[in-house]
Amino acid sequence: MTSKADFYVLPSTDPDARGRFLCRLVEKIRALGHEIFIQTRDESEAQRIDQLLWEYRPESFIPHSLSNEEDTAGVKIGWDKQRPAHHDVYVNLDLEIPEDALNFDRILEIVVQSEDILTATRSNYKLYQKSNVQIDMHDMRKKV
Repeated sequence: MTSKADFYVLPSTDPDARGRFLCRLVEKIRALGHEIFIQTRDESEAQRIDQLLWEYRPESFIPHSLSNEEDTAGVKIGWDKQRPAHHDVYVNLDLEIPEDALNFDRILEIVVQSEDILTATRSNYKLYQKSNVQIDMHDMRKKV
């Protein structure tokens, strides 16, 4: 059962801001030795995130792969009902959070000021509350 959910609230209305912030977040979490699963809406978005991680900072390398690829990368990007073998960190870039995501130790939500994303993450927030998950809000709108 998930022990913690973190919400990173960005000031941007641009949905692409989620991907840019994701790269920084993934780099930091991997440096701490965690395995990460990134849930996307569909295969097209998964491929877009894959490309963003490859292009992220030339001096940085984040080993990752799509869920349908056979390898042992510490970062997997999936869609639909694909899941990794680990239950470490789940990054939700989809609108809804599936029940089985609550099996991960930690869930991350990246929120931009877009109505569909705000509505979805409010709903996810309520699910976490109902499931007695510790929720931490990181309001990036106040940081310069």
